[in-house]
Amino acid sequence: MEFVIKQSVLKEELGFVQGIVEKKSTIPVLSNILIESVGESTIRIVGTDLDVTIRCEAGAEIRQAGAMCIQARKLFDIVRLLDAGDVHFTKEENEWVKLTCGKSKFRLAGVSRDQFPEVPSFKSAPLRLGAEIFNHFINNTAFAITNEQSRFTLSGAKFIIDGSTAKMVTTDGHRLAFIQRQLGDGAETANMDALIPKKALMELVKISRDSAGEVSFGEDPNHIYFEVDGRLLITRKLSGNFPNYEMVIPKDNDKVATFDADEMKNAIRRVALMADERTRSVKLTLRAGEIEIGAQSSEEGEASEKVAAEYAGDEYQIGFNSQYLQEFLNVVSAAETSEPAAEQETDGETVRVKETGGRPRISFEFRDGNAQTQMRVAGDTAYDYKYIVMPLRI
Repeated sequence: MEFVIKQSVLKEELGFVQGIVEKKSTIPVLSNILIESVGESTIRIVGTDLDVTIRCEAGAEIRQAGAMCIQARKLFDIVRLLDAGDVHFTKEENEWVKLTCGKSKFRLAGVSRDQFPEVPSFKSAPLRLGAEIFNHFINNTAFAITNEQSRFTLSGAKFIIDGSTAKMVTTDGHRLAFIQRQLGDGAETANMDALIPKKALMELVKISRDSAGEVSFGEDPNHIYFEVDGRLLITRKLSGNFPNYEMVIPKDNDKVATFDADEMKNAIRRVALMADERTRSVKLTLRAGEIEIGAQSSEEGEASEKVAAEYAGDEYQIGFNSQYLQEFLNVVSAAETSEPAAEQETDGETVRVKETGGRPRISFEFRDGNAQTQMRVAGDTAYDYKYIVMPLRI
């Protein structure tokens, strides 16, 4: 095999596969990527850890068709430090690969293409969803996925397509993030219900972050795939039964406080510096017109700060893990600057309107200090986004 490719193009595509290729694997070939020719002007780059696979394509001058397997991390480290220009690859005997760029020359040990796992193929017709919607779903829910490996069914997101409605749900057993969007009358109607691993979600964000187009996706009994801008991600589905999230979402939280998301985020960040390191507990005291955030450590001291709020009920005290509050407020603040355009009806026609309105405000809904508290962005938005947190005993 022999081909020539631009250094900048190769560096970008190699970057997409680095997150899944095993640096130290019990199966040595998984530390490698497969590069193969497709026609006369394209190379295909594949990396896998057997659970998640990414396949990218890039334009190149194919001088001799074929395939090569090269150590992924070493190749990426070399390519990203090369000068801009053409990179020339030549496969030699015994799987060795010669690489030249300007005055730089490298000779890399490879492995046989026959050792590299085959990429699963899919026969089902794909569904389609805007890349910006997928990214918004993942960015607003992935932080609530558990990091405990033993809780297998909670180590990913439940992704649901129900007719013309798309949903994503995540939980770690202490909190739950739910997001839903109506896809409109012109959307494809279909059904899907799959558990997607967190690693695959994070890689999907990487390959689709800069896309203004659509993500094509589909499934078979064991896998789900996503394709965007010529890049393909395939992941094994998680097995098991996801908790009944509808039972967790509170229906009778009759007390509501509304506050500025950024003000609350910054206040909690400051006060949490004095929280107990083990529990990270902060106490919210709700009074007419304000919420006071407090934290104390028996060894280090205490802190408090007040935030203006629209609240007219009785005084209540509720304790929370400060990290759980901060992570929600972080994504809400970030989403305000990147939220997709919403659809509105105007004189019988559907138009796309970019939502504005300045800094987001949060609706904080609770029943008492012991039941689940629900938080969401106040007002009308393109998404139905809810975040439910269990309080701490104070």
